[in-house]
Amino acid sequence: MKVGIMGGTFDPLHIGHMLAAEAAREAYGLEQVWFLPSHIPPHKHEAGATGAQRLEMVHSAVAGHPAFRVLDWEVARGGVSYTIETVRRLQAEYPQDEFYFIIGADMVQYLPKWRDIDELIRRLYFIGVGRPGTPLDLAALPRHIAQKVLLADMLQVDISSTVLRSRAAAGKSIRYMVPDAVFDYVQRSGCYGIQP
Repeated sequence: MKVGIMGGTFDPLHIGHMLAAEAAREAYGLEQVWFLPSHIPPHKHEAGATGAQRLEMVHSAVAGHPAFRVLDWEVARGGVSYTIETVRRLQAEYPQDEFYFIIGADMVQYLPKWRDIDELIRRLYFIGVGRPGTPLDLAALPRHIAQKVLLADMLQVDISSTVLRSRAAAGKSIRYMVPDAVFDYVQRSGCYGIQP
């Protein structure tokens, strides 16, 4: 089975994440996309919502899609989440499956700095999905890395989790920028400073 892995903090998960997952799935015939919320990613600070809250938001958002599922491995493990550790576990537990790691254009440019990138590119392909203001320039990557990056086009939506957290903290609406189920959860839970 061809499986896309959609990693990220998802703090909160927004429509850009969903569009990227669907674009990668369609472009490369992925049979499933597994969302993998990180506990603490190596390139970011502590998340705004707790791991349990972010997991619940992701579960609620993907529940209606037959090809989407959620893995809680990194949140359950705790600590800093490194992709290489997760990929090793995925391939050990699902040796029959072929994995593709879905990332945004900003992360494509950062790939040479990822921990154990040479092992990662031996193990799988990356699918880079374009983001507004961040060109997908594979020529800027070392050739051996660029050869393992596939590109997927998606509808360009300029939304980030950072902007959404700022909007929520300022009392502004994030409705329609996140899936309805995520908006409902944020409203009910009061996370990001929005009062239920």
